[in-house]
Parts: sequence; C-alpha cells; structure tokens
Amino acid sequence: MSQYFQIHPENPQLRLIKQAAQIVHGGGIVALPTDSSYALVSHLDDKAAVERLRRIRHVDEKHHLTLLCRDLSEIAQYAKVDNRQYRMLKAATPGPYTVILEATKEVPRRLSHPSRKTIGLRVPEHAIAQALLEELGQPLLGTTLILPGDDHPLNDPEEVRERLERQIELVIDGGPCSLDPTTVIDLTGSEPELIRQGRGDAAPFGL
Repeated sequence: MSQYFQIHPENPQLRLIKQAAQIVHGGGIVALPTDSSYALVSHLDDKAAVERLRRIRHVDEKHHLTLLCRDLSEIAQYAKVDNRQYRMLKAATPGPYTVILEATKEVPRRLSHPSRKTIGLRVPEHAIAQALLEELGQPLLGTTLILPGDDHPLNDPEEVRERLERQIELVIDGGPCSLDPTTVIDLTGSEPELIRQGRGDAAPFGL
C-alpha cells in the first residue's frame, strides 16, 4: 500500500519533504506534481527502482527517461551543453520542457539511450518538485505519469493512489496539475527539433 502525503503546492512542509526523500533513498517510487502533469520519479542510481518505473509505464530502454534537475548547472553535469544550447535552456528553464542532449559520463549507461547516448533533462517549475530535489541534493529520474492504455497523464492524486497503490511507495497530493505533458525538444542536432508539443511554448528554441 502506498503512503499518501498532502503537501502544500506553494509552501511545501519540510517534514513531509524529508520523509519523501527518505522513501526515494530507500528505493521507493513516488508520484509527484510538476509544472506539467504528474510524474513518477525514483532515485537516479537505483537500478531496481528504474526497472520498476519502466514496467509500470510499459516502456523499454529505448524510451527516454528524464532527469529532473534543480537548475542549469546540474544539467551541465549530466549533459554536454554548448553556448548555443545554454542560451536556449536559460530562456526556457525552469519550465514545462524536456530537452534531449548528449549524455556525459556522469549518467549511468543504462539510463541513456542505448544507441544514441542521449538523455532527457528538465528543470521543473514546481515548489514540491524543487523542494524534493533540494532535499536529495541530486536529480531525480522521472517519467510522465501516463499509464498503459491511457491517452492522457493522470491529474488527480486520488486516482493515482487508486490505480497505483500496490505498485508505488508514495503519492504526493499537491493538488491538480495540467493534463499536458512537457514539450520535448531535441537539441542534439544542428537545429532544435520539436519531438512533442506539450505545455511549454517552443518559441524559446526558435520553433
């Protein structure tokens, strides 16, 4: 049975954030609100938790999981970012965007795309997500909370608990989120490429 924390979406209770961080450190999977839709997150370095994330979503290793980072400096630790890419990222973060970049050696090989050595990264603009990232002191690994057979991400934390209470360790109720996933931009080529139009306006990337 998953635990259920009601956390204020603008002023998260530190006591509950610390408990959520302990659950992540212990290998737990957490459903949390973001500036797009709800997401499932786990510890970056926990292989078993990452495999469970993929099983819940029914996605294989070719599906990009996303590193949720606190800020741009953390992105630069896990991805190779040139000046052109940095300017775009500075204009778009924090916000509802996932960017595909070339992974650095800091990224465990099992997390990057098997043939392309790329990784998806984002800096969420949501107080709960940011508070948990701050408490952990490192990125979270995440994926949009779209369950197999569904067309849209889950938005109601009560429904998340109802459908996933035997598969994840914690549901964070931070109120409803957008039903839109992040906008996904591939920055690995000579020009930015729009992969998925979501909540974020692609204009900061010249698209």
